[in-house]
Amino acid sequence: MLFYRLGFHHEAVPPDRFDALAYVRALLVLGRVSNLPTVWSNCLAGYILGGGGDPNLFIVLCTGASCVYVGGMYLNDAFDADFDKIERPERPIPKGTISVWKVWCLAFMWLSGGMVILALLGKLAFTMALALLGNIIMYDAYHKQIAFAPVLMGLCRLFLVIMSAAAAASGPDGMTLWCAVALGIYVTGVSFLARLEYQPGARKYWAGLLLFAPVLLALLANDGEFFARGCFMAVILFLWIFYCLLLAFNRGRQLGRAVSGLLAGIALVDMAAVGPIVQEIVLVFPALFLAALILQKVVPAD
Repeated sequence: MLFYRLGFHHEAVPPDRFDALAYVRALLVLGRVSNLPTVWSNCLAGYILGGGGDPNLFIVLCTGASCVYVGGMYLNDAFDADFDKIERPERPIPKGTISVWKVWCLAFMWLSGGMVILALLGKLAFTMALALLGNIIMYDAYHKQIAFAPVLMGLCRLFLVIMSAAAAASGPDGMTLWCAVALGIYVTGVSFLARLEYQPGARKYWAGLLLFAPVLLALLANDGEFFARGCFMAVILFLWIFYCLLLAFNRGRQLGRAVSGLLAGIALVDMAAVGPIVQEIVLVFPALFLAALILQKVVPAD
C-alpha cells in the first residue's frame, strides 16, 4: 500500500497506450535541456576567468553542473505540480505522462549525482556548489510565494560562474565576481520578465533595464587593446537584448519567445565577459547560443 501511494507501484499499461517517444520527450521537457548550452557557457566563462586548467577537470565541471541543473528543473516541476494543473496543463505531470513522485525521485537522483561529481573539484568549488544547491532548492520551493524569487534565480547563475572559477587553476578574482554579478542581474531581469506571462496586462519595463548590466560591464571593464573588442561584443549583446524586448513589449507581446531568446542570450553575456581577453575560443559562445536556440525548437526553454 505504501509503495502504491508513493507512486512506485507497477502500472499495467497496455502497449498501445504507452508512447515511449512521448515519455522520453517529457523527461527532456522536465529537464529543460534546451538551456544546457547556457550552463556549459557559464562553466566555460567561469573556468576562463579562473585561469583555466586541466581540460579533463573542465569536463567534470560541466558534467556535474549539468546534473545539478537538470535536477533543479525536475524539482521545480515537482514543487509546481498543483500550480501547473491550472496554469500549465501541458506540462508532463498534469498531462499525466509521468507521476509527480517519479519526478521527485529523479530530481533527487540528478541533484545528488551532480553534487558527488562536483565534490571532485576541490573544497572551494564544492562550497560554491553547496551555495548553488541551496539557492536552487529555495527557489524551487518558494518562488511562487516570494516576490524576490527572481533574485534567487540570478544567484544560481552567479554561484555557477564562481564555482567554475574556483575549480580552475588560479581561482576567482575581482573580475570574476563582477562578471558573475552582471550575469546574475541579467538572469534576474529575465526571470522577472518571465513572470509577466502569468500577469495579464502587466508591463514592468524596469525589469528590462536589468538586462543591460553585462553590456555596461563590458564597456567599463575593457580598456587599452581590449576596448574595441569589448565594445563590439557589447553591441552584439545590446542588439539581441533590444530585439527580445521588442518582442516582449510590442503589440503582439510575444513574451514567451522573448524570454526564450534572452535565456539563449546568456551565452552572449558570457562572450561579452571573456571574449575580449580570450580570442582563441570566442566562437564557442556564439555556437552555444545557436545550439540553445535550435534546441528550443524541440524542447521549451521555460
